[in-house]
Amino acid sequence: MESELLISLLTLTAMEIVLGIDNIVFISILVGRLPEESREKARRIGLGVALLLRVGLLAALSWLIGLTEPLFTVFDMGFAGRDLILLGGGLFLIGKSTLEIHHKIEGDDEQRTKSKVVSFGAIIGQIAVLDLVFSLDSVITAIGLVDNLTVMVVAVVLAMIVMVVFAKSVSEFIEKHPTMKMLALSFLLMIGLLLVVESVQIHVPKGYVYFAMAFSLFVEMLNLKIRSKSSKDSK
Repeated sequence: MESELLISLLTLTAMEIVLGIDNIVFISILVGRLPEESREKARRIGLGVALLLRVGLLAALSWLIGLTEPLFTVFDMGFAGRDLILLGGGLFLIGKSTLEIHHKIEGDDEQRTKSKVVSFGAIIGQIAVLDLVFSLDSVITAIGLVDNLTVMVVAVVLAMIVMVVFAKSVSEFIEKHPTMKMLALSFLLMIGLLLVVESVQIHVPKGYVYFAMAFSLFVEMLNLKIRSKSSKDSK
């Protein structure tokens, strides 16, 4: 029995880490808009909010299960509370990613400078909104994989510890390489679309999405290595 719980814990922790990558990327891009001295604080608060939401949702299992019950029907398609949250979060993510890509491509230097002067509270608010969506997805996955609440909570906490450890490194890497930031925004745009599609009961296997993301990341890493080698050879 203990070995089964351990396997469940390891499996769920690994799954939570994978699902948490989206959250890290989103937080990394948002905190990049803040002054250097405020980024670490915002990053920790954002991850802290994510942890509290995940544990809170796990503690409210009966409420969470109720979110899957249809609230109303449109064209013979039932919409539950979960669907509305996914729809709102997906649209928010699509809009936010599109605006960030627009600023990155079209904005001049003065506009970029102004866009970075944003309030700390506004960034934390945006992080909290998407944390709710990502937490909902994460917790529903946990409930589907394991029926032991203690194992769920421990797995979520372990996954968040891993995210805290690597969040700064991911943020710095994305900020250092502009093409990686554009790729990350493209990932978030795709995830937003996926959330919208799921909200209307069209299931897309996440394995396909993660494979596409992993392959794109692999190609971009090769490009970075080639560019780095070319710059060294030119010196």
